[in-house]
Amino acid sequence: MNLHLFSTPGKDDIRYILEACRPYLEGKNDPVVAYLPAASLSGTWQESTEKAFHGLAHIETINTELMTLAEMEAALRNAALVYIPGGNTFLLNHRLHISKIMEYLRKKVTAGLPVVAFSAGTVLCGPNILTSKDMNMVGTSFFSSLNATPFNFSVHYPEDEISHLRQDDWLSDYHIFHDNPVLLLADGAYVQVEGKKTTLVRGQAWILRKGEEKEKLTPGKPIAV
Repeated sequence: MNLHLFSTPGKDDIRYILEACRPYLEGKNDPVVAYLPAASLSGTWQESTEKAFHGLAHIETINTELMTLAEMEAALRNAALVYIPGGNTFLLNHRLHISKIMEYLRKKVTAGLPVVAFSAGTVLCGPNILTSKDMNMVGTSFFSSLNATPFNFSVHYPEDEISHLRQDDWLSDYHIFHDNPVLLLADGAYVQVEGKKTTLVRGQAWILRKGEEKEKLTPGKPIAV
């Protein structure tokens, strides 16, 4: 696995995303970024994304509703990396399953295709999306996701203690039915996954294990399951 996961993409821009993508693109001959904005209803990020990557890579947008499975697979096959932005996690997962691209995407990611993602895109990388705070507005019954890491994710983890307690109480319900740990990422947090090694690169994050108190993570130190 080769994952770069963020709670937020940057400060009023996508600087964190570009920073993570740059090593895979610089010095390459016409590199392609497979852009997968399936979590968005509006598609308003298209122009700003193309502008941000201008001169660095060609953006190949994957539209799960308008492209054939063969076209989507070709886009992923030719890409230097896949970039998955935020939006509604349930909508994102639903579209990937309905279009049948999820299996191929999972195969490519398992084989080492780099993933750069934030918010809903980050949540997608866990075994399932059940720790998303989004509304299941599409009424999907698809909850299994990329399973690229043993950790589930909760993004945009709040700063104040009262909100911490409310969210921790809500997340504890997840562990009634599931055993895997949940990583709680505050805005600005960056988690990198290299193979089976998961590390908090920067920012504030915590891990919530079943039956245990929440533990604050230390940047630079590998995270144990």
